[in-house]
Amino acid sequence: MRPNRPIYLDNHATTPVDPRVLAAMRPWWEDNFANPHSVEHPMGRDAEEAVEAARAEIASLIGAEAREIVLTSGATEANNLAIKGAARFAAQQGTDRRRIVTLATEHKCVLESVRDLAAEGFEPVILPVRPDGMFEPDALRAALDDRTLLLSVMAVNNEIGVIQDLAAIGALAKEAGALFHTDAAQAAGRIPLDVEEIRADLLSLSGHKLYGPKGIGALYVRRRPRVRLAPLFSGGGQERGFRSGTLPAPLVVGFGEAARIAATEGLLDSGRIAGQRDLFLSVLERDVPGLRVNGHRDQRVTGNLNLTFPGGVDAQALMRAAPGVCVSTGSACSSAEVEPSYVLRALGIPDAEARATLRIGIGRFTSPAEAERGAALLAEAWRAVVAAER
Repeated sequence: MRPNRPIYLDNHATTPVDPRVLAAMRPWWEDNFANPHSVEHPMGRDAEEAVEAARAEIASLIGAEAREIVLTSGATEANNLAIKGAARFAAQQGTDRRRIVTLATEHKCVLESVRDLAAEGFEPVILPVRPDGMFEPDALRAALDDRTLLLSVMAVNNEIGVIQDLAAIGALAKEAGALFHTDAAQAAGRIPLDVEEIRADLLSLSGHKLYGPKGIGALYVRRRPRVRLAPLFSGGGQERGFRSGTLPAPLVVGFGEAARIAATEGLLDSGRIAGQRDLFLSVLERDVPGLRVNGHRDQRVTGNLNLTFPGGVDAQALMRAAPGVCVSTGSACSSAEVEPSYVLRALGIPDAEARATLRIGIGRFTSPAEAERGAALLAEAWRAVVAAER
């Protein structure tokens, strides 16, 4: 850690690039910068080979075939392609299934994609969740019928860290004959994922959420039975015609290396991170009486804590009072908004309490000393804010 750098506890917004990932990418910027689609010459073929090796690593992380991986710019594009692509292809085929179902706690790009499809004649259904953030089986079962085309439920929530029962959700989707998509950006590398076990038809990934580079992601698209999508934009027909555009070889290679590391070291990471989380929480609960953890206490990824501070303090004021620690109020895609988190609202948390809530993301490179010191700094900031508001 660099001297005087703040303690980084925002690993759900993004993770640092693992040094091994950076080393894997470097040659594809410096030594072989060829276009991986320029297969007429040796450098282009070498770049293509590196891309395909990385694609295989990404596929292996989720139990898929390499040819089922469509590379994208990130999970937002992958989610848009999955939801809008599936709906538009189905519409072209004249299907009677027009219902798209999701949960109120999904990432904004999923919710907005579902809502956008209303203008194209589809029926958006956005279901509530339980107060612990988990899906409600009866409500989901009632929403899935012969009118349902697609169900989209994220594997791990990006704010409260809860892990949904994807196998049960996938089974319900299959009973209704609907496609099942899951946004697994926050899950990959943190929990085991197998597309066959969860019966996913479409699954979204992001490189920068698992210690890889920003600007690269992927969409798993099932081959058997085959899932068809309409592309979002036109071009040269790369990525099986689903996603045109030149692939950024260094980023793809980095994503592949990050996936390889996650597949081999994920369990070790999880155990170590759980220890840092427990240390962090023990210090904060000792020093901040009345602190509350939001979301299911056990069914959550090990590095996540979504914490409501007592005393009616403002989370923005807390962060200003603790410049030595990097945390957030929620999703990095929404945290600039004045409104309280819609995820916390969906859990039934009052706005005043939602405004007093911070998201903590402990990661692979968080040390015990940083976890303990970060908690102490936040507790000190809380006491200062409370005192100032009296």
